[in-house]
Amino acid sequence: MMMRVSHLTGANSADYFERLPEKLVLEGYRRWTAGFETGSIVPWEMAWGLYNGALGWWPAKQAVGELSHFIRVLRQCALCPLRSFPFDSHHICREECLILGLISALQNDDQRLLEFCINAIACPRRCDDVTDAARGFAEMLAEFGQTLLPIPVQAIDSALTETNRSTFH
Repeated sequence: MMMRVSHLTGANSADYFERLPEKLVLEGYRRWTAGFETGSIVPWEMAWGLYNGALGWWPAKQAVGELSHFIRVLRQCALCPLRSFPFDSHHICREECLILGLISALQNDDQRLLEFCINAIACPRRCDDVTDAARGFAEMLAEFGQTLLPIPVQAIDSALTETNRSTFH
């Protein structure tokens, strides 16, 4: 099931997607995951272009390194196969919702949201590994002034409840 970003934040989807921190997380996730799925470096080059254009060469190098590590760990530890919408889509799927919630929780010190998101996306015995990798990515983005808006845990829960009504797997 498709969700609009306004389901998460109450914000206008266009405004939310134009915010650089959210765009870096969501589009970075989409492009890096697509690189793994397709076996092509083109999506990874697109991710690099996005980060380099937004942050500059050196910060992009560091941030993409953390993004890559986070996605690699997440792919090994996820409860189910990672999914995403195409690049620049103004819809989000379950996994994208959880990724945004996870990074927002880490950056905004929201322990309740962190636990909710990590338990919904990672297998129980690997939650710490995913949290550590996500923390490195979240801290690197914050270091470069890219902090996501806080997301209420109720918004994530509501969005996931909606997606559970439809067939996802």
